[in-house]
Amino acid sequence: MDLFETPATDPPPNPRAPLAERMRPRTLGEFAGQEHLLGPGRPLRVLLEGDRLPSMILWGPPGSGKTTLARMVAGLTRSAFHQLNAVSSGVRDVREVLDRASAARRAGKKTILFIDEIHRFNKAQQDALLHSVEEGLVTLIGATTENPSFEVIGPLLSRCRVYVLEPLDEAQLRAILHSALARDPVLAAKRVTVSDPDALVLLSGGDARAMLNGLETAAELARPGPDGTAIVGRKEIEEAFQRRNARYDRDGEQHYSIVSAFIKSMRGSDPDAAVYWLARMIAGGEDPLFIARRMVILASEDVGNADPSALPLAVSCFQAVEAVGMPEGRIVLAQTAAYLASAPKSNASYTAINEALADVAGRPEEPVPLHLRNAPTRLMEGLGYGREYRYAHDHPGNFVEQEHLPPGLRDRIYYRPTGNGAESSIRERLNRWWKSRQR
Repeated sequence: MDLFETPATDPPPNPRAPLAERMRPRTLGEFAGQEHLLGPGRPLRVLLEGDRLPSMILWGPPGSGKTTLARMVAGLTRSAFHQLNAVSSGVRDVREVLDRASAARRAGKKTILFIDEIHRFNKAQQDALLHSVEEGLVTLIGATTENPSFEVIGPLLSRCRVYVLEPLDEAQLRAILHSALARDPVLAAKRVTVSDPDALVLLSGGDARAMLNGLETAAELARPGPDGTAIVGRKEIEEAFQRRNARYDRDGEQHYSIVSAFIKSMRGSDPDAAVYWLARMIAGGEDPLFIARRMVILASEDVGNADPSALPLAVSCFQAVEAVGMPEGRIVLAQTAAYLASAPKSNASYTAINEALADVAGRPEEPVPLHLRNAPTRLMEGLGYGREYRYAHDHPGNFVEQEHLPPGLRDRIYYRPTGNGAESSIRERLNRWWKSRQR
C-alpha cells in the first residue's frame, strides 16, 4: 500500500471521545496541512519512506497536528511506541521507557518515545534523555508549542532535528470541517449542518482541535429544525466559543514575535500597524503595563529629542493605565502608540550613551579636569581645583566655550542630533555654540 494510504495501528476512536479525538487522522493521506514537511520530496516524507526517522522536535501552534503526526509516524515505522506527557511524567517514567527500549532492542525492535509538551520538562528530566538519544536507544519525538531555542536544553536540541508546523489555513480548516460533517457518525446521527462555516473557522484561530470541539459544543446547543436537522449558526458558534481562540502566549514565541512587530511598527512610523499589533496583544491577554513600559523605552530610544514631549506622554500612559486598568486602559495605550508611531524619530541619545559606555569600558579612566573639580577645602583650592572655571551665566547668552571632557577625549562627539523635529533646532544651537565641535 502507498505510504499515505496505510492505516495507523491505533484502535478505532471511542464514540464518547471528543470530536477532535474521533476525527484524528489515521493515515498521512488524511492529514491536513504541513505540505512543506510531508509533500513529495519533502524532509519528513523522504525519511518516512526510507524508514530512517531521526530524533526530532515538532514545534507548532496548538491544533496543528503535532500529536497526530507523531502517532502516525510511529505506526508507519514499525517501531515500539511510548507516549509521555511532560506535565504528568517525571524522570522515573522516562527511565521505565528506556528499560523497555533496551529490551526491545535486544529483540531487534526500535523504539519511539513521544513526549508531548516537552518544553515542560525541566533540565534534569531532559538530561535523562541525552545518552539514550545519542546512542540511538530511542528515537525521540518531542512536541512543543514553545520556541525550542528557549525551552529545550542545548545538548538535547543538538541531537534532534527541529521541524516547524505551520498554523492551518482557512482552506485546510474547511476541509477538516467538511470531513467531520461527512464522516463522524455522532454528527451524522444528529444530522448536523453548519450555516456559517466562516464564523467557525474564524473563531478557531487556526486550531483544528478548537474548531472541532467548538463545533461539537455548538451542535449540542442547536435546536432541531422542522426537518429534524440540527442547524449550527453563528449564534450557537459564538455561544460555544465565547471568544475567539487567539494564538498568543505571554511567555513564549507569540509574545516575543508580536511585541517585536509592535515596537518595529512604531519605530517605522506606521500607526496603523502599531495599533493592530497592540490589539493582538490586548486580545491575547498581555499585561497592559508591560505594553506601556515598552512604549516608555521606545519614546526615549527611538523618538528622543526629536519630540521631547513623547517621553512624558509615554510615562503618563503608564501611570494612567496603572490607575484606570482595563478595558479603558486600551484607549490610553492606543493614543500613545499612535502618537509615538507618528512622531519624528531620533536614536541620537541612545547612540550617544552606547558610545560613551564603550569608551568608559574600553579606555583607561580619565581624570576630571582641574577646572571642573569642586574645591571645598583650602588644600584643594591650593592645588588648583576649580581654578580657571568659567561660570556660564557670567557670559553673553549664558554660554562660554570651554573644555568639559577629559584630556584624552577632547573634542569627542557622542550626541549627534538629527534634522528631525525638535532636534533640528537643537543641532543648530549646538553648532552655533561649539565652533570647534560641529555636528
